[in-house]
Amino acid sequence: MQRLLEGVLAGLNWIGTFFPQLVVRALLAWEFWESGLEKYHGDNWFAHVQDKFLFPFSVVPVEASWFMATWFELIGSILLLIGLATRFVTVSLIILTIVAMHAVHWPAEWNTFSELWQGYAISKTEFGNYKLPLIYLVLLTVPLFIGPGKLSLDHLIWGRRKRYH
Repeated sequence: MQRLLEGVLAGLNWIGTFFPQLVVRALLAWEFWESGLEKYHGDNWFAHVQDKFLFPFSVVPVEASWFMATWFELIGSILLLIGLATRFVTVSLIILTIVAMHAVHWPAEWNTFSELWQGYAISKTEFGNYKLPLIYLVLLTVPLFIGPGKLSLDHLIWGRRKRYH
């Protein structure tokens, strides 16, 4: 029985060198791809929220911000999925998500943690809707700190170097 358990655990450890990172990268790639497509096919609404952008993004022309956000999401999704320049892409998407969360998803006003907590939802209410962006930020910590995993172009290119191990 112990040998069976050790075999199962060894198999899980082996799968753990590539599968969890791949799943997280694929999920994030899908979500950011969808967001990028919405922007690509939609109208630029950044002018309505630019005053809420964090500096230095608040001084960038809205057309440039829209262009950068759209293409960071689209190209970043592809790079994230294939695991190329993963940590650079991850940091870029973290910055993008923080700016979006601050400008669009965070409650405009809150006085108590109870009111702030009401914004941890997927809705369009006066209390915000920062649940999904917060989940994305948490998921983005996986490729940032652990790396893309063995099923990635980064691993193929950089091999077994410690920073991508």
